[in-house]
Amino acid sequence: MSVSAAAASQTVLVITAALLFYVGLADFKHYKIRNEIILVLAGLFFLHAVLSGRWTTMYWNIGFAVLLFAVMLYFYSMKLMGGGDLKLLTVAFLWVGPFCAIRFAIILLLFICIHLLADKFNWLDVKIVDGRRMIPFAPSIAAALICVFMIGCLQPL
Repeated sequence: MSVSAAAASQTVLVITAALLFYVGLADFKHYKIRNEIILVLAGLFFLHAVLSGRWTTMYWNIGFAVLLFAVMLYFYSMKLMGGGDLKLLTVAFLWVGPFCAIRFAIILLLFICIHLLADKFNWLDVKIVDGRRMIPFAPSIAAALICVFMIGCLQPL
């Protein structure tokens, strides 16, 4: 892999991290994740896969994301997660694939626990719908995916 392709793949990770930060902030404030942003995040994954040399194992990431989307669809149908969270988690699993999924899941659990603890101490304003507390999980998902980027799990091959 050339130095310029490696630098370009790192640039894609930085752009993706900035977009993830925006998504987390927007969901935190407005409880909404726009479909266009999900599509851009998916497109950035494919660009990164080509630039980093990870296109050779990309089918694993796609299959993994599709499988987990099907599983999470059940939880969405039971109204245990929002549609934006479903879409964002699917794209996050597309990015991490089966090879970085455990690290992502552990970091995600940590951020979700921090988020829930902040809610428990009423440090956050949450939306209440039909007597249930709605917590935006995009900040936790975005932070966990950014951390996966930072620990080097998606370095160029």
